[in-house]
Order: sequence, then C-alpha cells, then structure tokens
Amino acid sequence: MEYIFDYRSDVIGKSTLIHADCLEWLDKIPSESFHAIVTDPPYGVKEFEPEQLEKRSNGNGGIWRLPPTFDGSIRSPLPRFTALNEKERDSLSKFFGRWSRLATRALKPGGHLFLASNAYLSHLTFSNIVNEDLEFRGEIVRLVKTFRGGDRPKNAEQEFYGVCSMPRGAYEPWGLFRKRLPKGMTVSECLRIHQTGGLRRKPDGNPFEDVIPSARTPKAERDIADHPSLKPQEFLRNIVFAALPLGEGIVVDTFMGSGSTIAAAEALGYCAIGVERNITYFEESLSAVSRLCGIETAFEQVRQLKLPLP
Repeated sequence: MEYIFDYRSDVIGKSTLIHADCLEWLDKIPSESFHAIVTDPPYGVKEFEPEQLEKRSNGNGGIWRLPPTFDGSIRSPLPRFTALNEKERDSLSKFFGRWSRLATRALKPGGHLFLASNAYLSHLTFSNIVNEDLEFRGEIVRLVKTFRGGDRPKNAEQEFYGVCSMPRGAYEPWGLFRKRLPKGMTVSECLRIHQTGGLRRKPDGNPFEDVIPSARTPKAERDIADHPSLKPQEFLRNIVFAALPLGEGIVVDTFMGSGSTIAAAEALGYCAIGVERNITYFEESLSAVSRLCGIETAFEQVRQLKLPLP
C-alpha cells in the first residue's frame, strides 16, 4: 500500500490501519489522493493528551468531568470543554487550521470532509477548517439524546431544584465541507473525472439528508471498542455511504480511534484508511474493526431496496 510509508500498519479487508500522527502522515501524502474524509477529531485536542487519558482512567478527572448519577443512570466521563483557557483555545485553532490545510491538499477536487464536533466548540472548529480551497457546505445534525448538560446548579441542587444550568444535549453537529471544484468545472464533470463533487443518495433513492435520528452507541458496540467517543455503526454507515457519490474511491479517517468509521466502510464494501497515533486505540482497532463490521444495523435492511430507475 503506497500510503503506509514506514509506519506500523495492518490490512483488514479493503482497509488499511496505520499507527501514526495524522499531521505527520498527511504531510507525506501526495496531493489529490483521497475521495473523502470522515473523521471524529478530539474536540478540544487537550482531552486526548496522554496525561488527560491517564487521569480519566484513574478516575481523577482532569479535563474529563466525572458527572454525578442522573435519574438513576451512571454517566461516563465527559470532556470539560468550558475549562479550556484562551491559550488552549488558540492552540485548538492553530491545530485545526494546520490539519485542515493538510487534509484539503490530500483530497481530490470535489471531495467531501465530514467532521464531528459538539455544540460548544463547533463554531470555533468549523471556522478554522475553512480555507481558500475548502468550502463550508452546511451541517449534518445527529439527533441523539445524551446526558450532557441539564444539571441543576452545582452544590445548590435543592435550593434551585427547578433550574438547569444549561440545556440537556439532544444533538451532535457534524461539519460538511467540500474541496472546491476547479474553476469552470461542473459537478457532473467532476464526478466523471474524480468520482467526487456530490453526495450519494440514500439506498432507497431519496436524497441524503442533513438531519439523522440516532440512538446512543449500543452496549454491544461499546463492549467491542472501549473508546470514549465511539459512534454507533448505524449512524456512521449513513455518513460513510454518502461520502462516495459513486460508491468508488477511498475514505480516510485521520483520527481513527478504535476503528468505528473504518468498520462502517468495511460493512459497505468501501476502501478505507484509518490513522491513529494512540497505540492503545490502534491496537484495539486491529480486532474491533472486524467485529464492528459484522454487526447488522437497520441501515442494511434499507440497502436491500433497489434504487428507482430514472
């Protein structure tokens, strides 16, 4: 595989998993190599630094807030994004600006980038993703009930029992971007030349939509991949399916984690490349991709429907 270089890697089906820092790896990639990028980056960058992950594992908190039980439910640690100071926010901006330039160069003209974010930082992240060659094409809203927010004022829960300090989270924003088409080129021409430029319609022939109802990640999937930001296969297969308008090309996840996006691509029969710098998550992906790929979701039932003839 020409994109491995000298990094540790493994091949699973049509996919290649690479243990590398994505900035370093992207800097080596020839321009216009890939058809789409679907990725779930560290929202605030800081929360996936080794010392913060260690604090999370040890239950010491750090940026990972340890929330109380809510309505009888025990909640997992959540990144405390409001704890980011100005220096850290500036670092976040610079990180995504640099990553965006490298990712854009690696995309073919008309290639789409799907970027997961959250309601607190998406305005900052998305503004730093756009550059002279990458245009903002809107947001995809994952409708999902979470345990984020909705708490009563800390240490005054009984005094202000009818108050919540912020809304309960009920959606996850994904930024949708597209590398600009060459001047004068139409979408149809881009599709013929680069297999990019548009989004693949849903398996039933209806247009891909920017609002996708989603459950939280099922326990069966979380038991396979122990990653704090694991997205459900049903949702990811919707996103990844749309990323290649002709069902041809290479999908890349530069923040692979435990490999859930790569597993979605494998389930769809797509070629994919996943890059992960954390050795624990990379090694977990070597077994998780195949197991997650084998999970059947409602998306497979819809795919059995035939596209209507024009």
